[in-house]
Amino acid sequence: MSALRNTLLALAAAAPLLGAPVLAAAQAPAVQAPAAGAQPGAAERQSSDPQVRQALPPAAITQQEQPQNDGAGPPRGTPEIQGRVPESSAAGTNEQRQAPTTTAPTQPTGTPAAPQPVVPPQPVQPIPAPPPMGDRGTLPAAELELQNALKGNRITGRVSIPDEKLAVLVQPEGRDWRAFRNGTLMWVGGIAVLGMLALLALFYLIRGRIRVRSGWSGRTLERFNFFERMTHWMTAGSFIVLALSGLNLTFGRHLIRPLIGPEAFTALADWGKIAHNFLAFPFTLGVLVMLAMWARDNLPNKLDWVWLKNGGGFIGDAHPQAGRFNAGQKGIFWVTVLGGGVVAISGFLLMFPFFLLDIAGQQWGHMVHGILSMLLIAVMLAHIYIGTLGMEGGFSAMGSGRVDYNWAREHHGMWVDDELKRAHEAVRPDAATRPAGAD
Repeated sequence: MSALRNTLLALAAAAPLLGAPVLAAAQAPAVQAPAAGAQPGAAERQSSDPQVRQALPPAAITQQEQPQNDGAGPPRGTPEIQGRVPESSAAGTNEQRQAPTTTAPTQPTGTPAAPQPVVPPQPVQPIPAPPPMGDRGTLPAAELELQNALKGNRITGRVSIPDEKLAVLVQPEGRDWRAFRNGTLMWVGGIAVLGMLALLALFYLIRGRIRVRSGWSGRTLERFNFFERMTHWMTAGSFIVLALSGLNLTFGRHLIRPLIGPEAFTALADWGKIAHNFLAFPFTLGVLVMLAMWARDNLPNKLDWVWLKNGGGFIGDAHPQAGRFNAGQKGIFWVTVLGGGVVAISGFLLMFPFFLLDIAGQQWGHMVHGILSMLLIAVMLAHIYIGTLGMEGGFSAMGSGRVDYNWAREHHGMWVDDELKRAHEAVRPDAATRPAGAD
């Protein structure tokens, strides 16, 4: 009896020792599946041994099999398809993410959607392209819309300064002025200047230079005094710079800029504008002084009609008589005085904008200024030709102020008679009162 009692006590004392490894394996949070072909561990061998299972208490067996029955891992013998998944903070529970137990695709849940019917593509009607805009003779669409929006009125904005004129954004007259500036003025200037140069060249080829038929006499007469010559050259020099700078403003962008480049053309245009503005004052002064000096000698008379009928000596060999100025010189004088005066007035109005005129007046002033300037340049080209290349002995009249006696007798015979009479009266004041034959 005592021997049986000692045997049971020994078994009871050895039971906890035999179940400790199994309990430690059951309390582990996760167990990695053994690799394929690996031998099972001691705990597995003990749990699979029927004698050991009989010796272990039921709680130990339940804790040993719990990790395999709660779905936390794959069953024994399943090949490893993924590395070990790291444990989360909720280790030992069903919330941790484990590797999938199978590679088979999951089946969708719910009722499958009905197949959609296949709709054949519908043909698309081609959209016609809009007609090209801006062709010759037609206006772009933007311009047409703007004209329809304007309906003859101007578009104005709002300004915070006292000058209300600066609020004008678009005005219909501006298009007319732009067409004149970029088209009409260039055509008028080109025809006037180039046409005059072509006529003078043709006349020189046909007529040649007008010579003094009786030759040089060696005696001279004073034609213009120093003050008259200085007034003439002041006016002529100012006009030449004004003409060249004005032609540059009109044609320079198309003719000069491609030759000298944009930088040089900009500097040339800036200096030309400055010279154009400042030389307007001496030119205007010269025109006024010439009007005061020569207006009386340039009044028309009967001899002018005779001079014109005979062609002024330019056609044929006849030299019609004339006073100090012939009909041609009188025409140039009045063109210079009247035309130059209008050009000067319109130029001053443009130089001081909105002083007397509004925007419409400024545009009309520019049109008048441009047209008359081009015509005046053409007339001055003819005047320069006659005074230099076209007529022998003509330049000395404004060069030194004296002309040859034979030249004066051929072109201004009546003026020569008046000058000789005046000289005799200055030498012998009583000659005009003596009776004929008293000497």
